[in-house]
Amino acid sequence: MYIIIVGCGKVGGKLARLLADTGHNVVVIDKNSSSFQRLGSEFNGLTLTGDGFDVDLLKEAGAEQTDAFCTVTDNDNANIMSGQVAKKIFHIPKVITRINDIQYTHIYEELGINIVNSTTLLASAIRNKIIESRFSGFFLEDARLNIMEIEVGSKIAGMRVEQLNLPGELLIAAVIKKKKELTIARPEHKVEQTDLLLGVVKTESLAKVKKFLGLK
Repeated sequence: MYIIIVGCGKVGGKLARLLADTGHNVVVIDKNSSSFQRLGSEFNGLTLTGDGFDVDLLKEAGAEQTDAFCTVTDNDNANIMSGQVAKKIFHIPKVITRINDIQYTHIYEELGINIVNSTTLLASAIRNKIIESRFSGFFLEDARLNIMEIEVGSKIAGMRVEQLNLPGELLIAAVIKKKKELTIARPEHKVEQTDLLLGVVKTESLAKVKKFLGLK
C-alpha cells in the first residue's frame, strides 16, 4: 500500500517504521524536519517538511495515488484539517485521524471522519491489563501478530475451522454468529456466510492469508 503519515512524533514515527518494515510505501510529513530522526537510518520511505493540510505538499507527497492517510500529530485541530483535506479534496479511500479530546468525538464521527481516540485506547489497554494480563482487547504488543476480523464469504462458507487454519500464519480463535453469539472456534465447526471470525494472523503473512480467505 501507498501510505501518507502526518506527524513524526512517537506515534507517527513508530507507525511509519512498522509499515515500512512490512513492505509498504510510506511518506511521512512533519512541520519539524528534526523529527525525522526518529525514523532511523534504515527507514526507506520519503520524508517531507510542512503542514499535513497543505494541498500542494500533499500533491508532492502523492496524495492522488494514496491508499491510506493517517494524521497522528498531537494537535486535534491540525489532525481534523488534514483528515478533511485528504477525504474531501483527494478522496483517499482510507483516512484515519488521531483525536486526543474525547469530548468532541461524536462530532467528528458525524462528519464522517474515521477517528482513533488515543485516550480511550490507552485506558482500554490499561483496563485489560488490570483485569487479566492475557487479555488483548484487539491490542497486541508484538507488531508481528495481529487480531483479524474475517467476514465469511462464498469462498470459505461451508469449510471447517481446521481447514482455515494455516500453521504458523493463521489461527481461527472465535466465531461470531449473526445474532452476536460468540463461541470459541472448534476444529470441526463449519462456518456460514453470515459468520464473523476472529483470528490471530502473522503480520508478514497478511497478503497470503487474505488471498486464501478470498478477502480484498
